[in-house]
Amino acid sequence: MDEYKNRGVFTLDEYRKTNQDWWNEAAQVHALGEAYQLKAFKEGMIKLHPLERGEVGDVVGKKLLHVQCHFGLDTLSWARLGAQVIGIDYAEKAIAIARALSQELHLDATFVCCDLYDLPNVLDAAGEFDIVYTSYGVLSWLPDLQPWGKIIAHYLKPGGFFYIAEEVLCAVPPQFISARTSSRYSLC
Repeated sequence: MDEYKNRGVFTLDEYRKTNQDWWNEAAQVHALGEAYQLKAFKEGMIKLHPLERGEVGDVVGKKLLHVQCHFGLDTLSWARLGAQVIGIDYAEKAIAIARALSQELHLDATFVCCDLYDLPNVLDAAGEFDIVYTSYGVLSWLPDLQPWGKIIAHYLKPGGFFYIAEEVLCAVPPQFISARTSSRYSLC
């Protein structure tokens, strides 16, 4: 029976390590592929959707913390738009790519490599951010949303706000999709 013990079941530490390894590999693949449009980004493209830019508003001079920043294209886009930015991610290779891009493109950004749940032990900036931002594909990787939310709140200054752009994909019968729902995705 011992050969079946914990078969296919990961501890939280094993899950985090496996996930981190995957994101380290993905960062390299994404930086070299076409999907992230790195060439166009290097030529000045802003890698944020109009919806995000419109809802977040003018960021000139505002302090923005980007949690789960991957290799930093959104973070650096906010820097291009005038925000003072810090991006965090726990994939070392993603952060290395982000730092290299920041330097290559002369964009003022700080990138911190750490596990999100350890951030308060690494980044001493409680209550300093006008905006805490995260986007697309972040929620499904989180093992626990409650401490994640507390960390976000920890960094927001009074009057600041948290912004998340996220896709929730699921099967929804067409009769339940409103005209306001994106034609590309069915939200539930």
